[in-house]
Amino acid sequence: MRPMRVAIGSAIVIASLWTADAQGPAARRPVEPAPRLTDGTPNLGRVPGEKGVWDVPYIQNMGMRIPGPDGRTAAERGPAPSEAGGRGGAKAEPDVPFLPWARGIYDYNSKNNSKYDPEGFCLPPGGPRLMATPYPMEIIQQPEHKRIFMVFEGATHIWREIYMDGRAHPQGDALNPTYLGHAVGHWDHDTLVVDVVGFNENTWLDYYGHPHTDLLHVVERFTRPNKGTLHYEALIDDPGAYSKPWTVAWNIPWNAEGELTEYICQENNRYLQKLTDDFGQPVTGGR
Repeated sequence: MRPMRVAIGSAIVIASLWTADAQGPAARRPVEPAPRLTDGTPNLGRVPGEKGVWDVPYIQNMGMRIPGPDGRTAAERGPAPSEAGGRGGAKAEPDVPFLPWARGIYDYNSKNNSKYDPEGFCLPPGGPRLMATPYPMEIIQQPEHKRIFMVFEGATHIWREIYMDGRAHPQGDALNPTYLGHAVGHWDHDTLVVDVVGFNENTWLDYYGHPHTDLLHVVERFTRPNKGTLHYEALIDDPGAYSKPWTVAWNIPWNAEGELTEYICQENNRYLQKLTDDFGQPVTGGR
């Protein structure tokens, strides 16, 4: 039986129901090199004839994913406080360069345990959070069309189109703010570099509630060091909310037997039924 996914608030609960004949974990496999397309470009997706998806991890707090001088993040160095608890607010995250108003908003989100997380309303996660929402995704490269698609099972079943034809971002009023922004990419040796601007302000950077403005500029780097790993880095540059750019990073594992299935967040969003505002009144007419 496929896993059953239920959106309960912004903290997504993933409940797996297995049949009696379900098999245990696959045997450890030798590390295989990253596959390549016929033009020599790294293949960030499936090899023809095989299945496979990227199992995006649940990164709740970007403040725990900032690489230190040794290249490791706080989540990797350990022992680190659980990302599911220990909400210390901005004072617990000295590496996040908050501007005063962003610090206040973040502390408010921490105190109410992310009660008003937009993703809890089944809205798209935005970026770079879409790479930290725990549902499978696929990368489909189309070099003949000079574009790359990224398709996400969760995150309200969204997709991204990354333009690889050398175009610039739209300027002025032509840049329409959207949830995922306008993305252009290029290859830096074996790394896909994606430059994204044009975000609206209807999302948070993560479940913990790091805010951003429409000045947000994200530069992503996707590297596949071996067949089973996708390394992701994102430079967050938002002068409207932070005093300087900051970088987050994590690895995404490959599920060689996985495929995308239908998941509709709106069908079973129990969180909104009981959501109330700061005065105890229903936000969406719930019980």
